[in-house]
Amino acid sequence: MKRSLLTGVFAFAAVTLFALGSALADVWFYGVTDKNPLEYQPGETMTFDLQVMQDGKALDGVAVEWTRTGDDGKTETGKATSSATEPIKIQTSITTPGFVRLVANAKVDGKNVSYNGGAGVLLDKIEGAPEPEDFDAYWAKQKERLAEVPIEVIEKVEVPSGVDGVVCYDMKIKCLGMPVSGYLAMPKDAKEKSLKAEVQFRGYSVVGASKPSYQARDKIAFQINAHGILNGQPQEYYNELNRTTLKQYAFNKEENEDPETAYFHGMALRLMRALQYVKTLPEWNGTDLVVAGGSQGGFQSILAAGLDPDVTECYPNISWCLNMSGSVKNGRLPGWFPEWTPALDYFDPVFHAKRIHCKVVSNVGLGDYTCPPSGQMIFFNNLKCPKEMTFRQGCTHGYWMPKCPAYTIKGGE
Repeated sequence: MKRSLLTGVFAFAAVTLFALGSALADVWFYGVTDKNPLEYQPGETMTFDLQVMQDGKALDGVAVEWTRTGDDGKTETGKATSSATEPIKIQTSITTPGFVRLVANAKVDGKNVSYNGGAGVLLDKIEGAPEPEDFDAYWAKQKERLAEVPIEVIEKVEVPSGVDGVVCYDMKIKCLGMPVSGYLAMPKDAKEKSLKAEVQFRGYSVVGASKPSYQARDKIAFQINAHGILNGQPQEYYNELNRTTLKQYAFNKEENEDPETAYFHGMALRLMRALQYVKTLPEWNGTDLVVAGGSQGGFQSILAAGLDPDVTECYPNISWCLNMSGSVKNGRLPGWFPEWTPALDYFDPVFHAKRIHCKVVSNVGLGDYTCPPSGQMIFFNNLKCPKEMTFRQGCTHGYWMPKCPAYTIKGGE
């Protein structure tokens, strides 16, 4: 694997999330390792340097408690006091392929402050469990079922785009089960076969799609919601769904005992149908088909690229539900996933990765244990295409540490 320090740009789904965390941090931990955190060797000492920061200055005399956990099942704890002149040094190691996680906590002016970071060894040796033997047969059957439903526009209503020169429509597309529901935007008066297309997916939430008008100034942009529900409704509409039919969706273990009753099943059918529909648009250039999203949107992007060979670029960020069986089968640190069942393996992006043929670029946090870095690495290792993944130190699923260092691995070139 090639490694380099990255100063890059997040795809749309991740930049907002991380920038928000950075903007809100007036008191924070700054934490780095003594070398590239992706390049430690088994048993090598990893040194984390931590400082408690306020208004850009290191604070003196702050009590800090820390916990080290890891994919090796070991736990270490300790206490320290911050210094304005020297960082707190915390040392650990790991001997098996995987990551260590370091969490530090302090209180400053009544505010709780946390650091979440990590480092790993033998990243290219991190493996997941075997995939279902009938994985391809299962998805061939689902594609056949979907093909029996015509690609039919149920509703197309023009809505204000908010961007000069861009037209936007609230769309409903017929699908097996709930329809595809989203906003389709593109330049006004676009010529036939003139535009690349991008299908965008949203994170875990009970919301409608957002208008992708800004991104559509030079391309077709179709953002769908995960559920096939209405877009652009009063908040109470979404609140009611969140209280009732979509409460904790995808986490129902009884539904997840069978892949065809799992909530992810309908989600996968809708993303496939969204791609099928976009490819019927006369403005599409017939070549460039991009998928993008963050968290659950990253999950959907990976499935989309694995299930549709026409996808030419995939941008999944802080992707959800990678290696869902990891804590059960391999003792990995767990993420915030539905309780694993064998049926969920049909939707696990680490297995869909093996079917992706296009370029994949992703961003992840070394302190993200909603979507742990071990699963991200298994996904990367399973890709057999041009690929790039950037790890950001001190970043979680909803927070970007100010001035965080970033490290990129590449492959498949």
